[in-house]
Amino acid sequence: MPGPRSGMIQCFIKRDKSTSTYYLYLCLSPAVLSEDGKFLLAAKRNRRTTYTEYIISVDRKNISRSSNGYVGKMRSNFLGTKFVVYDTQTPHNAGSLLSCERGSRRISSRRVSPKVPTASYPIARVNYELNLLGTRGPRRMNCTMHSIPASALDPEGMVPGQPKQLFIPGSSSFGESFRSANTSSSSRFSVTDRSLDFSSSRFSEISGLAQQDEGSGQAKERPLALRNKEPRWHEQLQCWCLNFRGRVTVASVKNFQLIAAPQLDSESSQQAQQQAQPSNSSSVLDHDKVILQFGKVAKDMFTMDYRYPLSAFQAFTICLTSFDSKLACE
Repeated sequence: MPGPRSGMIQCFIKRDKSTSTYYLYLCLSPAVLSEDGKFLLAAKRNRRTTYTEYIISVDRKNISRSSNGYVGKMRSNFLGTKFVVYDTQTPHNAGSLLSCERGSRRISSRRVSPKVPTASYPIARVNYELNLLGTRGPRRMNCTMHSIPASALDPEGMVPGQPKQLFIPGSSSFGESFRSANTSSSSRFSVTDRSLDFSSSRFSEISGLAQQDEGSGQAKERPLALRNKEPRWHEQLQCWCLNFRGRVTVASVKNFQLIAAPQLDSESSQQAQQQAQPSNSSSVLDHDKVILQFGKVAKDMFTMDYRYPLSAFQAFTICLTSFDSKLACE
């Protein structure tokens, strides 16, 4: 379920370095440093020889792919600059996404449901730009949400397969609606993906997804692209600054804000859009809004605020990419 259009859903992430685990909570208090929250998701980082893997679960005590709470995972390359997010829930364009996932899979027979596809869907890709020349500046990141079309940001746009009404009748807040929806959907966690081939070629396959779709002869929408909002240099403070509106209190290279990236369309399509919507300024404003922001407030505590069209799972995985060290990007 994506966040609302009207405002940001405020959450916080607690990090446990001793166990390499991360916990996402829904804020129940407006105070930034308050630890009063409703548990949503947990992630555990596992370092391998050539990559790093994050397991995402709704079970805070059993964070593994064999648990009923397993909802997805994320994997990075060796440098920690490229990440792919996998979801066990079937997206609207599952057929094209599965074309990128050709790795061998071992599924536990007792955990396979005939109504649920035994697969992991690569729904998002996060890339950090390399800074080989060592120029001064913060990290630069780009996100491609393959399960969300770019048109979802339009005033009448929607995320396919998502409910039109975000609030459940009778619920007094989005948080209550989130908890109710989370409880009712627990039956879908019946897929276990025990083994997936992982190599640098996997990233190139996913990055070429849009080009493959365009050449297939079917009219498919471009995926939503996000980029980090560029900070400004503060001469007095001698640091890079972003306006987090009080939600971030500690300077860190991990802090970021994501906005919609401009679509690289042809000049003819741009002219057609301008003729069709000559005075539609609301669409431009929606593309300039901060969709996700993440920042440090204490030693092992970070705030995470997101809005439509991202879900809590998608926002959480994007924020997890910021925890890895990236010597070639800073």
